[in-house]
Amino acid sequence: MKLLGLFRHAKSDWHDAKARDFDRGLNARGRKGAALMGRHIVEHGVKWEQIIASPAVRVAETIELAAKAAGREVPVIWDRRIYLASSVILTEVLHDLPDSVNKAMMVGHNPGLEDLIFDLVPDDGTCPLRAKVEDKFPTAAYAVLECDIDSWADLHDGCAKLVYLMRPRDLDPELGPEPADW
Repeated sequence: MKLLGLFRHAKSDWHDAKARDFDRGLNARGRKGAALMGRHIVEHGVKWEQIIASPAVRVAETIELAAKAAGREVPVIWDRRIYLASSVILTEVLHDLPDSVNKAMMVGHNPGLEDLIFDLVPDDGTCPLRAKVEDKFPTAAYAVLECDIDSWADLHDGCAKLVYLMRPRDLDPELGPEPADW
């Protein structure tokens, strides 16, 4: 059994129209959400052995603010393949994890993270959390999947169960969707 955490970057800043997508940082709401979720992830209690993340600025800032709020130092493996990747590419990245790691968290972007949940968790009507992801896997959302595998190389469609989901708005209603989010 492997445990996979998925953490989407917090709300990014769209005010600088000239900035490359990769270079966009977080806005004020994103900074608040990242800190809130960082504290929550630690309180949730999973001790992540490996964190792999997109090197995009908004992801790096999310991790930095989450770790600072949680009072933790977080060693991260930055992997450019995660930046705006499809679920197929994300699965390939996870296949590369050493089997000595039993609890890995990936920090990245949608739609890849959301699609990864849809691919790994069967749509059999038994998972109410999957239905919430179908509604939306918003910025700074955190999900935990139990993967019925012994080796990361064996990660495949339908092998996981979504056992935990937390969105910033679940902890602070002010971080819920704004009309522009829909």
